Parts: sequence; C-alpha cells; structure tokens
Amino acid sequence: MIRKTKATSAAALTAVAALSLAACGGGSKDGGEAAGGEAEKGGTLHYLTFRPAESLDPQRIYIGRDIFNTSRLVYRGLLQFPVGEQDPIKAQTPIPDIAEEVPTSKDGKTWTFKLKSGVKWEDGKDVTCEDFKYGVSRNFASDVLDGGPFQYPTGYLDIPKDKDGSSRYKGPYKKTGQDLFDKAVTCKGNELTYKFNKPWADFPAAVAGLHAFAPYREDKDQGAKNKLVVFSNGPYKLEGAWSKNKGGTFVRNDQYDPKTDEGTRAANPDKIVFTQGLENEIIADRLVKDSGDDKYAITDRNIPPSKFATVKPAESRTTNVTSPYVFYLVPNVKNMPNVKVRQALATATDKEAYIAAEGGSKASEPAVSIINPSMEGYAENPAFKDIPAAGDPAAAKKLLEESGVKTPVKLKVTYQKSPIMDKAFRALKEGWDKAGFDTQLNPLADTYYDVINKPSNDSDVFQGGWGADYPSLATVLPLLFDGGQLSAANVGNNYGRYDNPEVNKAFEDALTIEDPKEAAAAYQKVDVTLGEDYAYIPLDIQKFYFLRGSKVTGYQQTEATSMFPDLGTIGVAK
Repeated sequence: MIRKTKATSAAALTAVAALSLAACGGGSKDGGEAAGGEAEKGGTLHYLTFRPAESLDPQRIYIGRDIFNTSRLVYRGLLQFPVGEQDPIKAQTPIPDIAEEVPTSKDGKTWTFKLKSGVKWEDGKDVTCEDFKYGVSRNFASDVLDGGPFQYPTGYLDIPKDKDGSSRYKGPYKKTGQDLFDKAVTCKGNELTYKFNKPWADFPAAVAGLHAFAPYREDKDQGAKNKLVVFSNGPYKLEGAWSKNKGGTFVRNDQYDPKTDEGTRAANPDKIVFTQGLENEIIADRLVKDSGDDKYAITDRNIPPSKFATVKPAESRTTNVTSPYVFYLVPNVKNMPNVKVRQALATATDKEAYIAAEGGSKASEPAVSIINPSMEGYAENPAFKDIPAAGDPAAAKKLLEESGVKTPVKLKVTYQKSPIMDKAFRALKEGWDKAGFDTQLNPLADTYYDVINKPSNDSDVFQGGWGADYPSLATVLPLLFDGGQLSAANVGNNYGRYDNPEVNKAFEDALTIEDPKEAAAAYQKVDVTLGEDYAYIPLDIQKFYFLRGSKVTGYQQTEATSMFPDLGTIGVAK
C-alpha cells in the first residue's frame, strides 16, 4: 500500500495481499485485454472481499486497493493514471483529471496547476482551488488524523520546522503556523501553486498515485469522525452509510459530468456493492459456483491453495498476475546488532518452503531484493542472489559459530496471522532452528502495523510487505530504512530500527537528483549497502490469482491500479 502505506490486515491472508501497502508499481499481465468482452453500461457489480477498508477519508487512505478503487469511483484529483492502458509505461504516466493539463516545473520546486471548471461535489457545489488547499493542509493534523501518506506534504512543502523536526504548521484545526502554510500553498483564481523546499521531479506521479493532495471541503470536515465518510466528486457516491464490518453501496452521482473527465473512468455499472468480511475460501466457492449475484462479482482476494483444484473448470475466469508487492523480513538491529547473526538468519531462510505453504508458483515467486523487478533501478541484491532458495542451514550454522554468540540464538518472530501464514512461518522456523536458532513464533491476529511500529516491541524479526507508492524508488527504500523516521513514539515504517548515517545521507542526496534513471541508480547502490548490512531479508513477490463471475465484462488489471481489478473499465453483462 507505507507509512505503510499500510498494507492489509487480517486473518485470512492467502498470499498476503494483506501486508501490502499502497502502491503504483507494476507487474505482468496474464489474461486477455478487457477479459469477458467489451464492458457494458448499467447493472450492478459486486465486490467480494475479506479485508475491511481501514479508512475512506482521502488524506488517510494508504492501502493500494482502496486508493485505486476510490480514485475510480468517488475521489477525483489533479491528475490520474489512465484507464484501460495496457502499456506499462503509459499506464504509469499521469494524465489530467481536475487539472487542465499535467504541468512542468523549471526547478522541480514550484508547481502550478490550472483547474477545470464544471467539476462538482455531490451536493452540486463547485470543486475549488481552496478545496485543494484545504485538503493538503489536513496532512499536518497528525494529532487528529492518523495514517495516510502525510510524509510527502509534510516533508516537501516549504514550511519551516521546529527544533524537534516537526512542521511549524500544525494543521487546519489548530491553525498554528497558518501563515507559513499559506505561503507554501497558494490559490489565485483557478490556479493552484505548491512550493517545495527541495526539487520533487516526480511530483505528478505522486499526485496521481496518492490522495494526499486531493481536495476536501472544509465545511464537511469532522476530523477523526470522517474516517469512513465519503463525500464524492466522482462518478459515484455512497448510498447511506459505510459499515466498518460489512461494507457499502455506491450509486451514480448525478452531479458528475463525464465531459470533464476523459480517459480515467468509464463508470460502467449503475451500482457497485462492496461486501466485506468474507473468508477467501467462501469467496472462491461462491465464484466457482457462479450463481445469482455472484455471476456479477469480482474480488481482490487470492484463490486459496485449498481451492486450486475446484477452480480448474473456471480457468477462463481467472487471472494470475505478478503484483508490485514484495514481502520481506526485517531483523531488529537493536536486538540483533551482530551482522553475522543477521547474515546467518538470511542464509537459513527457506523461501521454497515458505512459497510452497502459500500455494506455490500461483501465489508468489522468490525475491532477491526488496525492490520489485518492475521498478526502474532494480537489480538482484548481491547479498542474497547466491543463497539457495531453500536456504542453507549448514552454512548458516557456520556463520553463527563465526559470530561468537552463544547458541542456540533465541529468536522471536512477529508476523501477521492467517492459516496460510501460520503454515509458512512454521516452515521458516524449521530452517532457522536447524541453523542454531531457537525460534518463537509470535502471530498477531488483529491489528499489525500499529503494534510492530512501537519502539517498545521486543521482537527480533518482523514480517513486512511493500509496494511503491508511485513509480519511483524514492517511495520504497527511504520510507523503509531512513533512520530519521525513528522516534520515541514510533519507528514509522522502519520496523527493524535500522539507522545508518551513510545511508540516511544517501537518501537525502538521492532526493535532489532530477533525472529518474540517475536517481534509480543511486537508490540501487543503497540497496547494495542494505544487503551488506542484512537490514532486510527478501522473501517473495506476491502474485494475484483472482477469479471473477461469468457476467463480468471489461475486466482488466493494469499497472495503473497495481494489478488490482480496474473499476474504471469493468462492467457487467445484462
């Protein structure tokens, strides 16, 4: 999804679409373009899922699935990724949404957007420049609003910092430092200008890939109470209230003018019904049976391995694509300061058994870096590329002997609980224990990231998952390993408490590089250092193995939506 974007939660994680954060990364497509035939207008589409939406507040959404779903349905922004584009590069190239055009910047620090006229909120009022300005201001209210990709506005906008490193602007509720914010974000009629404290060459991609800069109506803001409230400026609006446990229904927004919105949303169904809280096995059974409303249903949940055999007759309704999400382990360097011990842990890690427990090649493939292979700057990390996929417990045992530590080495491993992850981590434990570790598995069944990012958490190893927030390595390595995010309150996304001054400086330097290829090369060098320090252990690259109903049309999964079903193209047959 960072922060975590946080990834997903929950108990029925198959190949773990649950840990993944926000992301606009890429993958490969397996299945026909516009599968199911050309999309039709009208009808009701059903979206079956297990994982509940953590938030529907635009500034707080940081789960990839929810970002892309709400972008297509209810939240329009300045820019958007195109709908239905199969070319990976074009799919990740921003196009105008509410902005008249994609702007350029001479220095990367000042960006000005001209807004279209005729874009309205669901109550008929115009979307204004001031709505955009207010929306981005909400990212600074960390005392009221939790979560979201706030680190981008708070880190880049040209607003002075307090001695503790926090912004001197404290958000729209307190209004402390309001004059400072008003200099960084300005409105002049329909012109919106952002001023940053350093060049941000890929700012348009961030705008298209995240809701941090989305508009928000001040008179509709109830702070923390708006977590599951939707106020739309898109083609759909929420009918009634959203149920935290059950989901909700979106119907057409009669204030939406498609003439102001070309290339980003086909808005085919008349109604889209989201049903949450369904176990993956139940979703698979219903879609295999393909009866009643389930003929018109899609899902973001992987087919569980236990259902692979039953899905065979329905293979024409399945897709198996590589996602942008990489899953990994991070050693707690405070508890495990000896690099030889961390190297031993990596060497004993049995990825083959881990992936087999997830369902084999349909579920994932081994990772050799925390960077997804679809990203500019990817290369196999030298520290991991020669370690057998099944691990090497004997070599790991030798490394532990060389480390000088007393064996067996106690190892508390925290991961996000599900039946499949329980099996997968038992397989990892077997390899680690053979090497000389004494492994205690610590599954968390409910919340996850808000537990592991507490400095008081005493685990030795944490499971994580990440996909780029938008197509740039600036949204991967710095968010996960910059020691500057560590604080007494939480460790941010740096769950392993890694703090290397040379790496921190390299991140700062890379942010100033305007050429994308040069920046990617700089981050790739950092990845080599992270490997040498064994700051992480790559596990696998998640695949999406999805099934859909027989009456679903225009079905696509593209890089524009991180390979989740694209609600901008999908329809249902009548």
